[in-house]
Amino acid sequence: MGVSNALAGLALRHAHLLLIEVPGYWLTRVAVERLAGVRGWRLAVSPADADILAVCGAPGPELALVVARLWEQLPGPRARIDVTGPELVAAALDQAEATLRDTPRQRRDSTARDGRGPDDAPDGDIALAHGSEDRDGLEMDVLHVRLGPVLPDWPAGLVLHAHLHGDLIAEAQAGVVDAGHWPAGGAQVVGGDSSGEVRPADAAELAAQRCDNAARLLALAGWQDAAQRARVVRDRLLVGERPAATTELARLRRRVRRSRLLHWSLRRVGPLPPDELARLGLAPDLTGDVWDRLNGMLDRAALAAGGPVGVAVGVPVTPPAAVARVVSGWDLATARLIVASLDIAALGVVTDG
Repeated sequence: MGVSNALAGLALRHAHLLLIEVPGYWLTRVAVERLAGVRGWRLAVSPADADILAVCGAPGPELALVVARLWEQLPGPRARIDVTGPELVAAALDQAEATLRDTPRQRRDSTARDGRGPDDAPDGDIALAHGSEDRDGLEMDVLHVRLGPVLPDWPAGLVLHAHLHGDLIAEAQAGVVDAGHWPAGGAQVVGGDSSGEVRPADAAELAAQRCDNAARLLALAGWQDAAQRARVVRDRLLVGERPAATTELARLRRRVRRSRLLHWSLRRVGPLPPDELARLGLAPDLTGDVWDRLNGMLDRAALAAGGPVGVAVGVPVTPPAAVARVVSGWDLATARLIVASLDIAALGVVTDG
């Protein structure tokens, strides 16, 4: 028994969480990330890598089906927690730890799943390529790929259906999972407590969200250390440590601007001129390429961090159709960088079909 407890404790110190963020509950997701990090737990990139499934928010019917499919794919021992507010996160993580330590419960779960594996989960058909005419008139294979709504460093609720010609996106359609289930326009932030009330964000939250988006972009670009620094700034802003956050943010901005490798990697990727931004309904702040938009993100975070405390601010809304259009002509990896650079705070609830 002592050996079993010791091994269980060692495993829990290295537990992996698969996070599912319901649109509007980003504060809850951030709280899960922060407190899980304090315990030494790590974020999983796939169900096969996860011990704990953490659902941040109250999913609608479509997202609930996705959650059920992912839960079936988690290997045992496993635990699931549903958290609807930041103040409930600590108790939920304790619950997950207790579930993983509960050997009889895990055995019952394993017995109930006996004979069923991840391949038996109702996850739809495997995508197969089919022929289509290329731009030069020759036939080539076309593959249909779906990105989201659950994907690391991906906007919550966004679903992108991409049609690949070779490795390039020839056409894409975008939408929001459970469109119409969330607040109209997605322009307001849900969460902050378990009541589910809709309320506007304040300047500190807006700055923190800019840092959160910058962290996602930096992570996708392969600079994990800078991404973690951006998350530290985000967390300090949310707990009210503005002076320390402002100092750290200034350091991060200088570090990013001085990185020649990052500049070389992101320059001339996904350029968006002002006239195209206006046509797509995107904010003029997004002018330029991915490098410009990353620096703009950090600049807007610094500006918001220095704003008045407790003052409500508007949250920009990104049309899903615009996301689909800006990724056309790029490969999937580059498309993810471009999506991350759009500094999405909230998505509209319309789809472009």
